[in-house]
Amino acid sequence: MITLFVNGQRHEVDAPPDTPLLWVWRDTLGLTGTKYGCGQAACGACTVQVNGSPMRSCVLPVSAVACAQVTTIEATGDRIVQALQRAWVKQEVSQCGYCQPGQILSAAGLLAGNPRPSDSDIDAAMGGNLCRCATYVRIRAAIHDAAATLRA
Repeated sequence: MITLFVNGQRHEVDAPPDTPLLWVWRDTLGLTGTKYGCGQAACGACTVQVNGSPMRSCVLPVSAVACAQVTTIEATGDRIVQALQRAWVKQEVSQCGYCQPGQILSAAGLLAGNPRPSDSDIDAAMGGNLCRCATYVRIRAAIHDAAATLRA
């Protein structure tokens, strides 16, 4: 059994230690907001936060996060994630929406450490998250919007 703390709740999961975290979320805990993209940590669709840092859950073994604080897109109580979700809607970021959970959690990691990111800060932090709809300009605008909301 592996103890996980996901979105503020404790879970005991019976999974092989090398099971990718993504499959534990989706198949064991029923948290399907985190998406499978490439399976190689190259696209960012599977991004979650581990102790506040964005991580790719498709290649991260569940044993690596035992007893860590993990945040998925379902974390409705996280104020940064909430601000980003509202900004995403306001800026009409989503088209297909598939990459958005990973985009939002990467942006949350940025805003947690940098409340006033520049365009280049955003581009650097978000560079590993691909959007097949190419909404990058709106993503940047939404991050600026959420940052302003969080500072207010």
